[in-house]
Amino acid sequence: MARVALVTGGMGGLGEAICIKMAALGYQVVTTYSPGNTRAAEWLSSMEQHGFKFRAYPCDVAEFASAQECIDTITNEIGPVDVLVNNAGITRDMTFKKMDKTNWDAVIRTNLDSVFNMTKPVCDGMTERGWGRIVNISSVNGQKGAFGQTNYSAAKAGMHGFTKALALEVARKGVTVNTISPGYIGTKMVMAIPTEVLESKIIPQIPMGRLGKPEEVAGLVAYLASDEAAFLTGANIAINGGQHMY
Repeated sequence: MARVALVTGGMGGLGEAICIKMAALGYQVVTTYSPGNTRAAEWLSSMEQHGFKFRAYPCDVAEFASAQECIDTITNEIGPVDVLVNNAGITRDMTFKKMDKTNWDAVIRTNLDSVFNMTKPVCDGMTERGWGRIVNISSVNGQKGAFGQTNYSAAKAGMHGFTKALALEVARKGVTVNTISPGYIGTKMVMAIPTEVLESKIIPQIPMGRLGKPEEVAGLVAYLASDEAAFLTGANIAINGGQHMY
């Protein structure tokens, strides 16, 4: 029976690439979308036309009750989650001087609280079955910081602290917990940055001289979800073209 992989925030960008890669490898792929997202049905139809039949459920990952309800529904309708990819995230970039509590809270809740909210309902089941994979999508800016991203950098750094602590707790139960920290990847969000900024400020910082591809990150997720990665846990794997080495 196919393993169930849940990718939060899978409709577009990096999440979509992860969904496609996991489906191509034979996983039963499930994703989430924000309640009120009017494009969900359109996205599912588009993916089906390309040969990928995904299931998608509304879920406010920043709210524990919504996450619990979503996981319960997935478990009842499809089966228990074997692979969880905590990918959902937002940005609210501004200098700390201009940042208010609302924009701080929005990023912390969506990017960091969501990791607890989605992991808590699936972790016990993974340990009881003796197999599970949790992959947290962080960011290079969680390691090196970024101007105007105190909220985002704090949340992404916090994700890896969560990874290390939980990895210690579940290591003997056949469950691995790892972090991936991408650099600048050629998603719609990054490509929306003005060309002159990309060419003069961002790409010159990347030794490889280009943006990463969503498929390259998806391939790393697929490896961490595989049986071959059973001895790899508590790690933070940088995939940033050499932009930041640590």
